[in-house]
Amino acid sequence: MTGTASDHGFNPRLIGGVVAVGIVAFIALWALIALGPQLSSGNDGGGHALSKGAPGYAGIVDLLERAGANVELRRRVEPYRYDDYTQLGILTPTHETRPGAMREILEAQGGAPTLIVLPKWQMLRIPGQSEKPGWTGPGFRARAPTRLLPADWFGEVEVGSESAPRARGRGMVAGRAIDLPLPADVQTISGTDLDTLVAAPGGGAVLARTRDRDLYILADPDLVDNLAFASRDTARAGAMLLDAIGEDADADGFAFDVTLNGFGSQRSLLRFAFVPPFIGITLCLIAAGLLALWQAWMRFGPALTPGRAIPVSKAALIANSADLIKQAGRELDGAAPYVLNQRSAIARRLHAPAGLDAGETDAWIDRHLPADGEPFSALARRLPLARNTHEFLADAQALHDIRKDLLRDG
Repeated sequence: MTGTASDHGFNPRLIGGVVAVGIVAFIALWALIALGPQLSSGNDGGGHALSKGAPGYAGIVDLLERAGANVELRRRVEPYRYDDYTQLGILTPTHETRPGAMREILEAQGGAPTLIVLPKWQMLRIPGQSEKPGWTGPGFRARAPTRLLPADWFGEVEVGSESAPRARGRGMVAGRAIDLPLPADVQTISGTDLDTLVAAPGGGAVLARTRDRDLYILADPDLVDNLAFASRDTARAGAMLLDAIGEDADADGFAFDVTLNGFGSQRSLLRFAFVPPFIGITLCLIAAGLLALWQAWMRFGPALTPGRAIPVSKAALIANSADLIKQAGRELDGAAPYVLNQRSAIARRLHAPAGLDAGETDAWIDRHLPADGEPFSALARRLPLARNTHEFLADAQALHDIRKDLLRDG
């Protein structure tokens, strides 16, 4: 192992891969938590429109779609009626559905027509036996609880049953004569605020409607669920019944609710982060995090120490002083001191006689200059009288050139 061991304690590429996989897995986990109900197929054998089990309604949904009807599966609570389009909402509660959930959906519809299909079967789970996905376990008949029909919406409702093999349910819906083959033990309802549309032989209502609202109640789900598709006649009668209810309610399509069955897309900040329009912000935050990680990963060695804001040197001191003078607008005020500086430097380096005043010193410097050039004295008098920076720079450069020529400065 010593011959192949790395000089470092870990492989950077391996650690980078682990970090990248961890980030992707973390984001995917939260996305699945937020969007899980919407992405689920729902084929769990329950009594709802996504289920292909016996108590489900996937068969009637498929049949209506094949017949050309407008069918929608609702995963959120919202109105079924719009300005120019009305849907017949179809609710499929179970025995465990809370009354508050029913009331919330009914209040959200804004008077849109709604059909409630009451439950009839309760499924059993056998301990120690695994269930096949999409399959329904053994079940037993259980009367639908009246709490699923709030009294302030439906009045006092009673749920009963009639035993009549090969019985037929008859009535009139939207001007159509309805003749349904009924289950051997059909579930019925009755109530003072309900009008019977389709009746069983014993007089109980198989299909009823409230008097003051477009609320329909189908007492026995075996007329439209997947169990009804065991018979061609029952399946056809169920589809014709839903079509007649839609016509009676003047609906343009059907909307099967699955929020009562646990497949709704709940309102949450976590879900909003992964759906439009906030998905763009989420992607930007993820990209910013990845860029920050990349920047931290790519840096090699110790962090660079930032340089001084003002470098330490004579050149920096001169440059800073010049900047201050320029910002103050006092460039021309330095003309006289500049002339004095140049005169003193030349006189000292050339050993001018002592006791000379400024004019005599300028004349003494002129005698050391070529006859064809501009004399030092003329520049010394003109520079303090400069009217702008252009004249000032020109005369100052001329004085600098004279000093360079006399003193042989670089």
